[in-house]
This record gives sequence, C-alpha cells and structure tokens, in this order.
Amino acid sequence: MRRLSIALSAVAFHAALQSMILLGGTVPARAEARFDRVQRTGLMRVCIWPDYYAISFRNPYSGELQGLDVDMARAFGQDLGVRVSFVESGFSTVAADLLGDRCDIGMFGIGVTTERSERIAFSQPYLRSGIYAVSSQTHPRILRWDDLDQDGMVVAVQKGTVMDDYASRSLRKASIRIVSGPQEREEEVQSGRADAFLTDYPYGRRVLTVHQWAHLITPDVPVQPTPYAYAVAPGDPVWLDRVNRFVEAVKRDGRLEAAAARFGLTPIVARD
Repeated sequence: MRRLSIALSAVAFHAALQSMILLGGTVPARAEARFDRVQRTGLMRVCIWPDYYAISFRNPYSGELQGLDVDMARAFGQDLGVRVSFVESGFSTVAADLLGDRCDIGMFGIGVTTERSERIAFSQPYLRSGIYAVSSQTHPRILRWDDLDQDGMVVAVQKGTVMDDYASRSLRKASIRIVSGPQEREEEVQSGRADAFLTDYPYGRRVLTVHQWAHLITPDVPVQPTPYAYAVAPGDPVWLDRVNRFVEAVKRDGRLEAAAARFGLTPIVARD
C-alpha cells in the first residue's frame, strides 16, 4: 500500500511539473540557468551588430571593435568577473540568436518595439533616439522632413529595423525600398534609386562623417522616439534582473555618460 502511495505521489508531482511547464513555459529552477552558466563558465556571449557606428562597430583600419555598447559589454563582464565574447548578429536575427542560445545578451542599441517584445525580453532603456532621414545635398525636392512622404519619392530602409517598422506604418505616398545591409541605403541614394533613407541619431552621425554629399534631415518634432535597451531570452527573471541592475549602476556612477561622450551620443542618453 505504501509503495502504491509513493508511486501515486510521484505521478502527481510529475503532472504538476508538466502543468507548470505548460502554463509558464519554464520551471523556477530554469530561470537561474543563464546567470549560473555565465558564472560557472566565466564567459558572457554578447550579440552585437559590428556595423553600427558609435554603438558597436569594427574599426576599418585596426579591425578593433569600438563603440558605446562594446564598452558597456566589457564593463558588464568586469562587474560579473567574466570574459566577454562578441557574437555577430543584427536587428533581423537577434531574437533568433537569443532564442537559439547563440548569445546570452544583445547589446547593440536594440530598439524596443512591440514585435520584438513579443519574442524577447528587454532591460530598462539606456538610450532613446528618434528617426532622421539622409538625402543628397543636391536633391531638388527634399529640403525638410515633410518633403519625404510625397508622390514619386522613394525612401530606403534597412530590413528589421525600427525605421522599417515606421515606414510601413506611416509613409502613405512615398514608395519604400527595403534593403538588407546598412551601406546599401547610402548606395540607393547615391545611385538615384532612392531619394532618401531613414536612420537614427548614431548612424546619421556616421553618414555625415563619411560622406560629403549627405544631408541630414531632422524633423521639426521628434518622430517615433524609441527606447534602446539590452535584450535577453524570455523566461529568465534572474538574468534580466541582473542586467537591469547593471543598467542602473552605469547610469548612477557615470560610466554610461562617459561612454556616450566618447562616441558623441550624449544627446540620446536615457536618464530616466
């Protein structure tokens, strides 16, 4: 009889465990796995996009990774007492990279959107940028923001970015040209296949630095100010809490402000 009771208890426990998995998507012990593994292995894998000027970019001359989030990733690793390994990713693949366990965290100015929030979890914001446009200084019709969404205009956006999302929802008259790589946007404008392309503050600064032909168009009223945050796989409250505590720390102790100043990003630091 006692054996039967033990067997029934085991079945009941297994059923309860399965219910927890079905309802919550994970079990409590699993929520600590990411942080535990980073501590145990002494390694934090950080997804970055290595072409994001001032955020996470590879210096074309030295090959060295530079940018605010490269510095922040190393600072986080130092706080945790672990090594940092950078994994190349991008806006259209970061969710899959996190869910597929290619990296432990995404740190490259990832805009918080509804679509992304349905798949991955975000920290509190540390940057906030609106949308800007880049056209040619010699373009005969584009002088200000309102000139973009007009009949006959072609506006390029990079696939999977905040600008892609904005253009598909907000541009009514202009045609949208979706490209895969960041440099393709400049090429579309230089070749005349597009009249302008949409970008954010960091990349807009890069274009002005690199291209003499470029004209940065700033809207009179900020367009879709988007919080930028660090991203992790969902269902990891312990890991997300540790990331949030890091963000709070670098805001409080000045490390974020110092890194932003080094890379010309002070205007978009989120201080709330």
